[in-house]
Amino acid sequence: MINYGVGNLKSIAKALEAAGASVVVTNDIEQVVEMDALVLPGVGAFGSAMKALRPHLKAIRKSVKEGLPLLGICLGLQLLFSESEEDAGVRGIELFPQGVKRLPDGVKAPHMGWNVVKLLKPSPLLKGLDKLFYAYFVHSFCVYPPPADITSATTEYGVEFLSVLSSGHVFGTQFHPEKSGKAGLRLLKNFVEYVGEVR
Repeated sequence: MINYGVGNLKSIAKALEAAGASVVVTNDIEQVVEMDALVLPGVGAFGSAMKALRPHLKAIRKSVKEGLPLLGICLGLQLLFSESEEDAGVRGIELFPQGVKRLPDGVKAPHMGWNVVKLLKPSPLLKGLDKLFYAYFVHSFCVYPPPADITSATTEYGVEFLSVLSSGHVFGTQFHPEKSGKAGLRLLKNFVEYVGEVR
């Protein structure tokens, strides 16, 4: 797990350990890219996160291109995209071309609390989960409309947005699986099992 100055590292690390992973939290990118998988946690701002990650972008992109499984959580998912309205002009990791948008007018921001996740297509992350399940969200920005090629599940809050991303060995959740009870733990177990299969 990359420590790039965002919060919530301990709770995500504990949840991953409960799911069967051996977790190393580090800001040493050379150590990170030698691991079996990369987790980008996320509570914080897009601009400050990218400032911390900027020196490591080449190594991250190269490792992911070569097959390193990646899981982005909340802000960590948003960082995978090209840019965000949260910090105009700041480029993301740019694994995907879409931009991250502010929640639409007319809904309370942040979107905080439990909401329904609707499965649209299979993903290794979603094995054994109901087609509708509840997860815990805390965010003011998200990706919408959900890109059809990478969207495995969506959620509605003023607009339908991407809540589970699956693209090859790259995954992401807009919600916090570590706060999402049994469904969240199952999702993390699925990720750990997937990494065990491919690495």
